[in-house]
Amino acid sequence: MSEKTELATFAGGCFWCMVKPFHEQPGIESVISGYTGGHKPNPTYREVCSDTTGHFEAVQIAFNPEIYSYEKLVELFWQLIDPTDAAGQFGDRGESYRTAIFYHNEEQRDAAERSKKKLGESGKFSSPIVTPILPAKEFYPAEEYHQDYYKKNPAHYEAYRHGSGRAGFLERKWGNSQDAKL
Repeated sequence: MSEKTELATFAGGCFWCMVKPFHEQPGIESVISGYTGGHKPNPTYREVCSDTTGHFEAVQIAFNPEIYSYEKLVELFWQLIDPTDAAGQFGDRGESYRTAIFYHNEEQRDAAERSKKKLGESGKFSSPIVTPILPAKEFYPAEEYHQDYYKKNPAHYEAYRHGSGRAGFLERKWGNSQDAKL
């Protein structure tokens, strides 16, 4: 990472669907799938999916804020999830599939809070925005087969994204132009 690089961490349900949209943005150095927010050190995928670790599936993004701001990352994050669902995302249910923004400093917390308030007031959703904004905790990279899943298994990734209901929901909420980015 360069000295200008910052970290952003987002939980948006299945981490497979959270990597590609961020990877495609300028100034993004890396997007790592992993686990955070829980109490078990070095959890495995199986452990996290058992809902006994307290961890969320998440992505940690290394980015250059001079090229792509944290505010823009948060704006893109909202367009990848259903922020009104506290029990998971789309076809994935349980605590490991909840959404959250994990802030790394007070500036990120403030930006995330402002963005959440703006989204809530926008009228885009008829239900309250329930995605919490939490302090960043230790981030544990997921197993290698989960990294860049959309590149390694493109057919399965697309089938999952559509079959889970994510693609249809995002298209209805944000329009066809967003679906092309996902």
